Amino acid sequence: MLTILGPTASGKTTLAVALADRLHTEIISGDSRQVYRGMDLGTGKDIDEYTVNGRKIAYHLIDIVDAGTKYTVYDFQRDFREAYDNITARGMEPIFCGGSGLYLESVLRGYRLPDVPANKQLRDSLEGKSLAELTDILASYKPLHNTTDIDSPQRAIRAIEIEAYCTDHAATLRPFPDIPNITFGISIPRELRRQRITERLHARLDAGMLDEVRGLLNSGIKPEDLIYYGLEYKFLTRHIIGEISYDQMVSGLEIAIHQFAKRQMTWFRGMERRGITIHWIDGTLPTEDKVRQILDIVAKK
Repeated sequence: MLTILGPTASGKTTLAVALADRLHTEIISGDSRQVYRGMDLGTGKDIDEYTVNGRKIAYHLIDIVDAGTKYTVYDFQRDFREAYDNITARGMEPIFCGGSGLYLESVLRGYRLPDVPANKQLRDSLEGKSLAELTDILASYKPLHNTTDIDSPQRAIRAIEIEAYCTDHAATLRPFPDIPNITFGISIPRELRRQRITERLHARLDAGMLDEVRGLLNSGIKPEDLIYYGLEYKFLTRHIIGEISYDQMVSGLEIAIHQFAKRQMTWFRGMERRGITIHWIDGTLPTEDKVRQILDIVAKK
């Protein structure tokens, strides 16, 4: 399997699709929010990018659960394995592509995870704590959970719930098989990344991202459930329900996405320290050159 990872707005999907076209294979998404149906612009699905040279590249683990559902890493591992087995049974090696550190690492390092039930007593004890306080509590556990996606108290509490359960139930963790893999990361200069993030944010707002969030709210999803997903859904929902102005929404969200991308890179560097070799590819190169570099490295393995 080949893995393509990188921060938001680095061009992961474009590269993965070009590579899948060259290798005649399919893509498994490693994104923690693109699993949700109806959450399109805010999660950057860019489904149109999955067509290259007139050929549609098959993808997996996108649009598989309803918005509002609490989808966990345990669920992701289960669904990843099903997609992986499906693809390999047809004689192909999939391309795993995404930017959600824990989702990627749970596969690449074969995390053994349980199906964690809700812990009302723990949740009650954490209720009312600030995000900073919850993040400090989370940091006290063995660094397993991906803090790049945690920008709301609800998500931090769920992360702590998972960590507490894993600490107390280590013997019951589900095994996950080793998968032969070569990992590639897309590296782009910080200022270029910031420029792309800003441009993409305004393009998605122009494309109707606010209407997308209004539609989700009108469908019956509670505001707090959308805020749970963080980033775009957090800020746009807060604007729609009147907590912040439009300008506050845009400026706050832009800052939050820049911080998110920085945390992603920190997580990827941590993956390297934890034993995953990442071959970094210059993200400013033309797509064809990046594909050629990857194939050259693969050929030497």
